[in-house]
Amino acid sequence: MFTKVRKTYKEFPVTFWVLVAATFIDRLGGTVIFPFFALYITQRFNVGMTQAGVLFGIFSISGLVGSMVGGALTDKLGRRGMVLFGLVFSALSSVSMGLVDQLTVFYLLAVVVGLLSNVAGPARQAVVADLLPEEKRAEGFGVLRVVGNLAWMVGPTVGGLLASRSYLLLFVIDAVTSLITAAIVYRLVPETKPETPEDQPSQTIVETLAGYRLVAADKMYVAFVITSMLMTLVYWQMYNTLSVYLRDVHGLSTQAYGSILSIDAGMVVLLQFWVTRRVKRFAPMLMMALGTGLYMVGFTMFGFVSGYALFVAAIGVITFGEMIVMPVGQALVARLAPEDMRGRYMAFFGLSWTIPQIIGPWAAGLIMDNYDPNWVWYAGGIICAITVVGFYALHLVGSERLAPETDTLELRESPA
Repeated sequence: MFTKVRKTYKEFPVTFWVLVAATFIDRLGGTVIFPFFALYITQRFNVGMTQAGVLFGIFSISGLVGSMVGGALTDKLGRRGMVLFGLVFSALSSVSMGLVDQLTVFYLLAVVVGLLSNVAGPARQAVVADLLPEEKRAEGFGVLRVVGNLAWMVGPTVGGLLASRSYLLLFVIDAVTSLITAAIVYRLVPETKPETPEDQPSQTIVETLAGYRLVAADKMYVAFVITSMLMTLVYWQMYNTLSVYLRDVHGLSTQAYGSILSIDAGMVVLLQFWVTRRVKRFAPMLMMALGTGLYMVGFTMFGFVSGYALFVAAIGVITFGEMIVMPVGQALVARLAPEDMRGRYMAFFGLSWTIPQIIGPWAAGLIMDNYDPNWVWYAGGIICAITVVGFYALHLVGSERLAPETDTLELRESPA
């Protein structure tokens, strides 16, 4: 085992491993606070999930704008400066969110935080692409996903313990980890942006952003993104609605919820590559349908079962679905994207995550505050069933364009 680890280490440049270590530290801070953010909002400001859902929507909308602009700035100004800016601002915003005591002020802060914190997202991804040759990028992103889930194994448990004492501690820890990561990047990670040839005219930011209209004209791809949105609309409930649901309906503590997420992360760390090797040989849309079918079973269980052990079982089913759809979905994006537009196709695929972030918490909040909370999970099961049919239909009509490429399967980096 140690021989394999040493061999893997030598296959990547030292700067990449520095970035891996920095990513773990930064993710650790995020996983301490993120799972308990909905709990903090509802308790701090004495509001229901409807208001919390509106706040999540503000973060998502402003974050989407920030990410799109950040992609253009990354190509114009470079990666390192954007990453440093994002980390320092993230630290300042974390402390600010922990100190604000008025919901209206928090709404305004959410706009600024979403815009400026997410502006560095494309730069982080670009650094990895710059550091690694094309044939190693899939493995590199896979390493980062495993490291991210290692943070999820630790962070939610620590966060659950601290949240029972003071939510402000969570924000302070997140700020400290961001500053530590910024220091590592500043000292050890150089600028990686390739030099632009002198004879190549540079595009303006407006011209680069205008290229998204070509992505939107790809009907097959847009259909895939919309279908993925429905799936992700349900998946996101695990990271916001579930914490409040388990607390208010079943009386579970923050520590219990944190341990459930840690179990999910542990399964990904141990089994992700094993699952990926076995599903990549099959038609990708059928695998998307299979993974979504597991989502349907797992999320619906929350509406029927009671007790910690059964909640863990439901998460286990969901995690197997996640380990199927995350890498297969990312590989499909690469398969459908023209080489010269792959970055914009990837960014457009981000809509399948951002829009559910905007709609999901708000819609779930309406149900939880006004109807039987179990209907959050019944509705999730119905949406997943519709999504399974959608992926199967895309499998039937996709022909050769949707054929799997087993040598380019990539792992998507996600909250778990």
